[in-house]
Amino acid sequence: MTPTARTVLPTDLVALVSYDGRVYANEAMTLDRIGTGGSPHPLETAFEQWFSFATGKHTWISVKGPTLRGLISARKRGSKLAWEIDCLIDADNNDGGVLVSLLDQVAGAAGKSGAHRIFLRVPAGSHTEREAARCGFAPYRGERMYCRAQQPAAPQAPAAGVRRRTKADLYPLFQVYNAVVPENVRRFEASTLGEWTAVQENIGRAQQYVHEGGGGVDGWLRLAGDGDVGRFEVYGEERAIDALVDAALARLANRRSVCALVPSEQGPLVRRLQAAGFEPHDEYTVLARLTVRPVRQPKAAPAIAQTTFS
Repeated sequence: MTPTARTVLPTDLVALVSYDGRVYANEAMTLDRIGTGGSPHPLETAFEQWFSFATGKHTWISVKGPTLRGLISARKRGSKLAWEIDCLIDADNNDGGVLVSLLDQVAGAAGKSGAHRIFLRVPAGSHTEREAARCGFAPYRGERMYCRAQQPAAPQAPAAGVRRRTKADLYPLFQVYNAVVPENVRRFEASTLGEWTAVQENIGRAQQYVHEGGGGVDGWLRLAGDGDVGRFEVYGEERAIDALVDAALARLANRRSVCALVPSEQGPLVRRLQAAGFEPHDEYTVLARLTVRPVRQPKAAPAIAQTTFS
């Protein structure tokens, strides 16, 4: 029997989280969960998480006959133009039809709502990555988590050249993004300021800083704390990396551990983190699916007047 996807009901939740007597892993990783554990454990945590999903707008389950096989939930990123999948559970990973039905359901709903892109972050090389690729999601970026344990200390002032971000920094930061992020990544994420704003991920209750070099803004830092865990995100010109990492560690000095999710193309940041005692952990692949098809606009050409002499 082919699995089908439908919206979730509160009565479905007990059967889902206790299917076969175990709690199934959430295969979708989001930036605001980095460093806090990937799966909902124990069972009480699962109940809390699934009930929050049930009240959300973009949640579906996969059913096969009377049996629940999986769940998917999606939320917007920086705006409604971009969605990300924040929960993906496959309770029957031997049946690719479960993931296909769930991912197709999200894609259809995103397109109808006006979203242009859907993002999904999963463990690198996983079954979920392969099935998502079959379903129109293109892998475009590899990432690795780096973490460091530290002794709690009082927060310190940001490093020299680093200040709080203001509204006036929006376009300069978009220019930095275009300068440091490879074209093959920007092709999937953003080519305009509006698209770039839409694809910004939620990192938690964030503080934001920028680095100013001799030529203006050349780097961006976002950081957030979640209990004993601090997380941060850095990108910028190589000359700004050291100051931004120092600022992150200073502001997160009261956390027992600090984590960062680093794209594979950011070699200078990886080297700086390793020098600061960070150790590599899980690897992820980020995939994207477009819900719209680009259309070439016709270009106007000047008319050339021709005179005919008899």
